[in-house]
Amino acid sequence: MLIYPAIDIRGGRCVRLSQGRDDARTDYFDDPVEPARRFAAAGAEWIHVVDLDGAFDGAPRNLGILTRIAALGPKVQFGGGLRDRASAEAALAAGASRIILGTRAANDPAFLAEMAAAHGPRLALGIDAKDGLVAVRGWKDVTAVRATDLARTAADLGVGTVIFTDIATDGMLKGPNWESLTGMLKACPAGVIASGGVSGRADIVRLAQLARTHPNLVGTIVGKALYEGKAEAADLIRAAREAA
Repeated sequence: MLIYPAIDIRGGRCVRLSQGRDDARTDYFDDPVEPARRFAAAGAEWIHVVDLDGAFDGAPRNLGILTRIAALGPKVQFGGGLRDRASAEAALAAGASRIILGTRAANDPAFLAEMAAAHGPRLALGIDAKDGLVAVRGWKDVTAVRATDLARTAADLGVGTVIFTDIATDGMLKGPNWESLTGMLKACPAGVIASGGVSGRADIVRLAQLARTHPNLVGTIVGKALYEGKAEAADLIRAAREAA
């Protein structure tokens, strides 16, 4: 199970939002490349980058920053505003090793099928859930689609990875929603990256132990715990390896 340190970009800066709310934003770095350098030095194999400007505006706004982060060495999975094929392929050209689809893929099965056929191994579907239902458009709108149903559909289409975020736990530093995560792991045959709530080493150890019984748990995204000094990226990477 891999650790994915997270970098969220808003207004060109590295920020964190609590539960996806733009009015609950904390700025951490003026230049998002600075934390990326630190994560690379800590031994991260991947960095998770979200263009929040793109997520809210509907088109990516920070591909230049993506290129600078990708040049550091770790692979980058990138999402935010990738709502057409041209935008998605522009992100790949800018240096992303994996692209994350969200809003449009949740609403347009034909688009998801097209992208899965073209980029399945390099494609992740971001499924953000509130009370088990898919939330879209920067978490502003909650659909009637169950997160587990969308995950199964994506896997059937050939999507290689699902990034599952429980909105209620995101940025709260209280641990993942273990019940909803386990439900997703049971429902989804694709690789699952867990996101939301990781507070430190103990959560990583528990996630790594969960991955023993659910080997489709292939990674976890860590954000606020790193920025608030609750954990160090190198220690979490080491804990995941030791507990595997």
